[in-house]
Amino acid sequence: MDTQHDIALTRALAEIPGPLPPSGVIHLAVPHTSRFTIVGNHLAQHAELSLTAIGIGVHIQSLPAGSKVGIKALAARFAEGETTIAAALRELEAHDYLHRTRERLPNGRMITRTVFCDQPAALLRGGAVMPVAVVPVTPTAVVTPVPRAVVAPEAVVTPVVPRPVPASAPALPPAPEPTPVPEEAHPPVRVPSRIAPTSPRRPLPQPREPSPELHRAASALLADLRRHAPELVLSEGDVEELVPGAAAWLERGAHPDAIRRALTTELPQPPKYPAKIIRHRLTALLPPPLPGAQELAPVRRTPVTPFQTCEGCDRAFRSPTPGHCRDCRAQHGEAA
Repeated sequence: MDTQHDIALTRALAEIPGPLPPSGVIHLAVPHTSRFTIVGNHLAQHAELSLTAIGIGVHIQSLPAGSKVGIKALAARFAEGETTIAAALRELEAHDYLHRTRERLPNGRMITRTVFCDQPAALLRGGAVMPVAVVPVTPTAVVTPVPRAVVAPEAVVTPVVPRPVPASAPALPPAPEPTPVPEEAHPPVRVPSRIAPTSPRRPLPQPREPSPELHRAASALLADLRRHAPELVLSEGDVEELVPGAAAWLERGAHPDAIRRALTTELPQPPKYPAKIIRHRLTALLPPPLPGAQELAPVRRTPVTPFQTCEGCDRAFRSPTPGHCRDCRAQHGEAA
C-alpha cells in the first residue's frame, strides 16, 4: 500500500504545471464531491487567533446546525482540556466569530444560544446572510470542473462549490470571496521560550595547598559516604573528580562528620545522579576559611580628645583638661 501511495503522489506531482517551489508546502487540490466545508482564509490564517482557536472555529463551522459546541462537549471530543477550550472560545467571541447569549424559553427554562458567523467582517458591513436549514442534512451540490492538481505557492486552492438555495428564498447576490492574504503580510509571531537560559556552572572548589595527606583523607571521606547513605554510590572516576572539593572543605577546617552530614542530609528520593548532587553541595555549601587570631582580636579604638570651653573667650577647643585655648594662652604669655 505504501508503494502504491508513493506512485500516486509522484504521478500527481508530475502533472503540476511549471517548476515546483524550492521550499515550502505544495498543495494538491482534489475536488470534493461530498462532506466538505468552505473555510475563509480570514479564519484559517488569522494573525491574532491561536492555533487552538482556529482549529475549534473550523470544527464548529463544519458541524451541522443543532450540534453541541459547549465546553463539555468539545472537551469530550478532543484531547484538549476544558481550560484550553474555554480560552479558545473566548478568543472566537472577541473576534466576533462566536456569539453566546442567554435566553429564556416559554416554559421558563434558561438556555445558551450559540451563533457562529463564518464572515464576521461581512456581517458588520451589512452583507447578505445565506439561509441555513436547521435540520442537519448533507446537501448534494454540483461541482464545477477543477483541474486535478493545482499548485499555488504558500496558498490553499479551494474549489468553488455553489450552495443550494431554497426555491422560496429570493435570489441573493453571491458574497465576494475573501482575497487570500500571503504569508509575508503577517508579521512573524515570536513565542517566548519556556526554557530560561541557564547560568554557567560554578567550578569545583580547589585547595590552596594540596598535599598527599589531604588528598587521601578527602578520597576516604567520599568513598565512605555509601555507608551512611546507601544511595550515594560513587565510582572511582567520580571520587577522583570530587576529591579537590572535599579537600577544600578539609583545608578550611571543616570536620569530617560535618562534611558527611552536609552531603547526605535530605537527599532526593531516588537520587538519579549521585555524583552531580555531591558536586553541587561541595560547591554551593562551601564554608568560608577559619579566621585567624588577628581577625578575632578585639578592635582597638583610637581615644578621642573631648571638647573644652575656653575660660577666656568661650571658644570650643579640644583638650583633655579644661583651661584656655591656644590664642588665649599666647596672649597671656605676651602679657606676662
